[in-house]
Amino acid sequence: MKNKLLTYVFILLPIVIFSQKEGTVIPDYGNTYDVTSPDFKTDTKNDLKVVFDVGRTFKDSTKVNPLLNTAARYLNMHTNAGVALEKLKVALVIHGSAAYDIVNNEKYKAKYKIDNPNTGLVTALSEKGVQIILCGQTAAYRNISKEDALPEIKFALSAMTALVQLQNENYRLINF
Repeated sequence: MKNKLLTYVFILLPIVIFSQKEGTVIPDYGNTYDVTSPDFKTDTKNDLKVVFDVGRTFKDSTKVNPLLNTAARYLNMHTNAGVALEKLKVALVIHGSAAYDIVNNEKYKAKYKIDNPNTGLVTALSEKGVQIILCGQTAAYRNISKEDALPEIKFALSAMTALVQLQNENYRLINF
């Protein structure tokens, strides 16, 4: 009986420790998991500055680009871990095929025949101070004007320029 009980405890333990939860900063996006008693402690005192290099989209144009959603996860996860929101400095540098994920509904419908599922996420991220920067070279190559982009989007000379400048400002690069 004791061995059966231990088996049930070990089977249920991961479910209890790693339960998915909705974020507090961006509630509709970026779900995270609680990690109890991590050995590598989260720095809650210093600024955590990150730039996400987002250069691709995924085949299912009806869903939010998971790479954009990572910024929401980053904010939710770190505030849940005790980092103050004002200590989280986040930027997304968009280029390549991901550029279509940050266009307005009219431009998105012309390409995919549906509304842009990323619009709400882009708005929510921007409202929390996330910089969303589009590579000007990509925009020109893909014929995306400022009027075609969502209003929260900033245009840069290039993704390379934005990535270098942000890293010069001590943003740490995350590239998936």
